[in-house]
Amino acid sequence: MIDLDNYNLKTIEEGHTKIQFPEYEKVSSDAPVFYNPQMEMNRDISILAIQCFQHEQERDIDICDLFGGSGIRGIRYKNEIEGVGHVTINDISEVANNFEMHNVRLNNLEDVEISCHDASMFLRANRGIFDVVDIDPFGTPSPFLDSAGYSIRRNSLLCITATDTSALCGTYKEPCIRKYNSKPYKSEYCHETGVRILAGFTALTLSKYGKCIEILLSHSTEHYMRLYVRIKKGSKRTDESLKNIGYISHCKKCLYRESNKGLAIAAPELCPECGSKLIQAGPLWLGNIQNREFISKMIDEADNKSLNTKNQLLKLLNSCKIESEACPTHYDVHDICKTLKISAPKLDLIFEELNEKGYKAVKTHFNPLGIKTDAPISEIKKIIVRLTE
Repeated sequence: MIDLDNYNLKTIEEGHTKIQFPEYEKVSSDAPVFYNPQMEMNRDISILAIQCFQHEQERDIDICDLFGGSGIRGIRYKNEIEGVGHVTINDISEVANNFEMHNVRLNNLEDVEISCHDASMFLRANRGIFDVVDIDPFGTPSPFLDSAGYSIRRNSLLCITATDTSALCGTYKEPCIRKYNSKPYKSEYCHETGVRILAGFTALTLSKYGKCIEILLSHSTEHYMRLYVRIKKGSKRTDESLKNIGYISHCKKCLYRESNKGLAIAAPELCPECGSKLIQAGPLWLGNIQNREFISKMIDEADNKSLNTKNQLLKLLNSCKIESEACPTHYDVHDICKTLKISAPKLDLIFEELNEKGYKAVKTHFNPLGIKTDAPISEIKKIIVRLTE
């Protein structure tokens, strides 16, 4: 045991939970105990998602917080979610373990276990134990997903955070290829591509163990991306799920793009609109990345919880709900207008025109200037030009 009196402690409250941790100047992996205030909305959303999952199970659920840090995530799960049985908070740092135990006592909680193990080894040693596994590392979750695939059981919930967005979004291509076995592309919809690369890598990794994913919610917020996936099992089901893996072909010149499902396909080389060479991104997930019904339950559940970021997260959840049935990728109006060398018209007018012509068109949380639509780029350009005349 360490002496907590040797630290200058800071006390914070999230929801109904109070924790203490060593005060430090900058959020980094070098901090003695990790706590990131910017991730409060992440934790608030997680509470809603896990609560809705628990309601579906209609029984007590056991939860693993794989990277405990200060213990805030796992402690809040036990303290603020109904129907939670056993919670295990794991962290390889003994200093973190001591603060986790201190914070468990601070909230007068029972049935919370503190574990000090390597994350991957911990998962493999506890195969089939947990109903919910939350992987929220400092950086990429990639090294831990194989052990998650091996250990997680069917009908469970897997929550994944990735903070290496520069790789997933294509700013640094080689790290993305190395960590996610996928080629990214830094386009106007790169944050959506990043989420789809993370989802595709998760699906392919878990498929080795005859398991597949159903994405309930995904979002890209500030410096991180987050997935909530229901795990299903069975070879036939997994084979069918992998049909959602494919590639996006993008034209840098005219902004044309197309999606093609299939892990090994003959990707188109030239843009059918302008004849320029197409850029390929993938493999990645081309299936749905939002579940309208589940997100609706989360929105309703927000009224039952005390959440500091409630207004902010409801705005995000409603946006995700709206785009739940939209096609992959989206268009940035300013980027289109830049290629046309004209000023941008009002966004709402473009939506009205697209809807009047029978196209689906919705906004997206990935980009405030984004349009998710099944209209071809040529039609979108015609509408924009007409609105600016």
